[in-house]
Amino acid sequence: MTYQPINIQEKFYKFSSHWSPKIIAQMNDYHIKVAKVQGEFVWHSHLETDEMFLVMEGKLEIHFRDGMVTLHQGEMYVVPKCVEHKPVAEEECHIMLIE
Repeated sequence: MTYQPINIQEKFYKFSSHWSPKIIAQMNDYHIKVAKVQGEFVWHSHLETDEMFLVMEGKLEIHFRDGMVTLHQGEMYVVPKCVEHKPVAEEECHIMLIE
């Protein structure tokens, strides 16, 4: 078996589309993804799993029906399953997701 680290920053250079997460690894039943985001995503929730957002570069707002959390580079937030949310990034933001 070959042991190779995953360079997360390099993964962002391999695509340019926004709101199109790319799976870079799997851990148990969870997918580890990277995405470039800009603008607003739709209101949605995940019925089966929590969703973790980690900002690698930029700023991301996660809107909830009753509030909002703002994440800066190096910060993360876990949205519990079944909680409706809408990610928003005024400028391009690089994030890692686990769901």
